[in-house]
Parts: sequence; structure tokens; C-alpha cells
Amino acid sequence: MKLIEPIVAQAAAFAAIRRDLHAHPELCFEEVRTAERVAALLGEWGIPVHWGLGKTGVVGVLHGRDGGACGRAVGLRADMDALPMTELNTFDHASRHPGRMHACGHDGHTAMLLAAAQHLAQQRDFDGTVVLIFQPAEEGGGGAREMIADGLFERFPVEAVFGMHNWPGLPVGTFAVSPGPVMASSNEFRITLRGKGGHAALPHTTVDPVPVACQLVQAFQTILTRNLRPVEPGVISVTMIHAGETTNVVPDHCEIQGTVRTFTVETLDLIEARMRALTEGIGAAFGVQVDFHFRRNYPPTVNHAPEAAFAAEVMRDIVGPERVVAQEPTMGAEDFAYMLQARPGAYVFIGNGDGAHRADYGPGHDAGPCTLHNPRYDFNDALIPLGATFWVTLAKRWLARPQTAPAQS
Repeated sequence: MKLIEPIVAQAAAFAAIRRDLHAHPELCFEEVRTAERVAALLGEWGIPVHWGLGKTGVVGVLHGRDGGACGRAVGLRADMDALPMTELNTFDHASRHPGRMHACGHDGHTAMLLAAAQHLAQQRDFDGTVVLIFQPAEEGGGGAREMIADGLFERFPVEAVFGMHNWPGLPVGTFAVSPGPVMASSNEFRITLRGKGGHAALPHTTVDPVPVACQLVQAFQTILTRNLRPVEPGVISVTMIHAGETTNVVPDHCEIQGTVRTFTVETLDLIEARMRALTEGIGAAFGVQVDFHFRRNYPPTVNHAPEAAFAAEVMRDIVGPERVVAQEPTMGAEDFAYMLQARPGAYVFIGNGDGAHRADYGPGHDAGPCTLHNPRYDFNDALIPLGATFWVTLAKRWLARPQTAPAQS
């Protein structure tokens, strides 16, 4: 493994920064303290800072030895927000705020990019510009979309943009990347069925919406098995059904909610259209009124093939080809998708291990799975030097390669 020694020498300092961020988690668009910490460190290293893109986002503009005169630029992105959940860990850096937790490793993503920024700022042994993007509100707020709407790529034009996420279960020292779809679109639906309530002993005087809901839940699955091509992934999950207040009353309405996930917009279009048609048709057959609401949240995260190949080459040079694997697409969603719609780039993964690192905090702190969005999760600080080495190597090599196309605007 070829780590950059000055970054390794600063590993403890950046682990302390990461743990401080972990202890003070902030939810989407509330990352004030985190943004202030990031901006202060960038300023200490002589990196010009731009505040407030996407409400609480921070952008550092790091010029190389030519002062950025060559016009080349590459973007590196880390997310900063936490999740609205209570941490169950009891180690010293556990969240100090009930109901808020860094359960997805954004504290570690921020620390890795900060470590890379410090090294690049100290060396400046490259020509061009590295745009350091510290993004808010990945967890449902669409912070990437908001930063782009605020002019991220107009103000800081880049040839390509890259993001990185830790991946529990993938061994430490391992990277993963693939071209094409790597994360799914995320979408929500809410269906209200309005019938006629009444006494449960007199069902013939009612229009019961509950059997209609049961029919719909079953019918939705036929979209996946009979309307989609068998090789085309799609997930429809009904996660909430609400109806009634007591046992002897037929309710007058029932609400169904859930999510839909796909890897392509075409599949999403089909699923939404079929869900609407089934809802309206089955509702009419049973004599209930229907309200169908479908909200599209994050689009699929689709890596551009040349940029994914470039990232894989950098990874292989750092950790060896045997430790670079193909990333199996996941039905989780990620708003870095918006950045990949706006610019070429790739979203890559770095192994977070199996959670054994938590044993170093003392007895009793390693129970429960160390998986994403789990109250026992913790980012593995051993990743910081490796992730920072990847960022530095990728940025310098990208800016040194021949420019194949002008930056988009």
C-alpha cells in the first residue's frame, strides 16, 4: 500500500477532528458548526473559502503552483450532515445530542477531504485548481441539488467531479468502483383511499377502503414481475398503512405510503404510470375515491465510464489490483447523482471493515452491527490516511493528464 507519508504523520490529528465532528452531529441544512470548523481549517492552510452555497455548504478553491492559470480544475466532494437518530455507542466521541448521529460516516468523509486539502495546500506541486466541495444535506435534503442551483459549477467550473463513501463489510485497504448505475433513484408515494365508514357489524352499509389497500399492495408487486423486463431492477416497498381508530368501526379512509427505487428513469416512469393506473382502476372497481401522490427525490447515481476507469487506475496504484473490486449496485440512494448529471465523474467506495475497530474504545462498545444508518455505527479512522492519499493522487493525476474536452458551463 502506497500511502503519502506526511498524511500518515498527521493521521492522529485528523482522527481527532473526525471524532470532534462525530460528537457534534448536525442535521441537513443545520451544519453551521461543522461548516465553521471546515472553513477555519481551510483558511489556516491558505485556501480561499466560499460560504453559503446550498445554504450551509463550503467550497475551498485550492490553486496549484501556477495559481490556477492553466484553467484546469477538478472537484472533490465530501458530505457533512448527520442523521436524525439516537446513537447507542458509549465511547468518548459518541454524539452529545440525542436524536442526532453521524451514522453514515459523513464525519469521516469530511476528515479525509480535509486531510487531502492540507497536504495539497502545503505542497502545491501541481498546476491547476482543486475545488474542495463540502456539501450539506445529503440525507434527504438534496444539498447537492441546492449547491448546483446556487451556481456551484458556474462559479467553480470543473472538468470532472468525484465523490467517495465508506462501505462497511468491505475490508479496510480495499476500494470499489464501477461504471454505470451504482446507486438507485429514491422516490416516495402516498395514496389515500376514501370510502364510507360505519359499524363493523353492518359492512354492507359501508365502502371499506381496507380491502382496497390490501389489493393494491399485492397488485403493485405484479408491476415488477409482469411489466418490467426480468433483468431490469426495481423495488416497490409499501412501508406504512394507516386506517381506523377502533376495532368495531369500518374506517372511512386508508393511507398507504412507501418508496420506489430504480436504476433508470425509464423504469421509474413505467412504475409510476402503472402504480397510478392500478390505484385508479382498483379504486373505481371497489367504489372508493383515490388520491395518488408520487414524489421523485434523488435520481440514480450513474458513474461515467472514463472517470470510473480513471479512479480505478489510481486505486490500483495505491493498494494493488487485488484490492480494487467492482462495486455491486445498491438500491440505496445518494444525491451526488445530481453532480454526476451536471458534470462527468464517478462515485467510489472505500472499505470501512467489519466494525472490529470499535473494540479499541474499550469493553462494551463493539456490540451490534457497524452498518450504515445503525445506532452502533462508527467510521473507521484507519481510513483517513488512505482516503486522503486517494484524493491527493487522483487530483494531481487528473490535472496532469491531457485535457480531452473543455469544462462544461
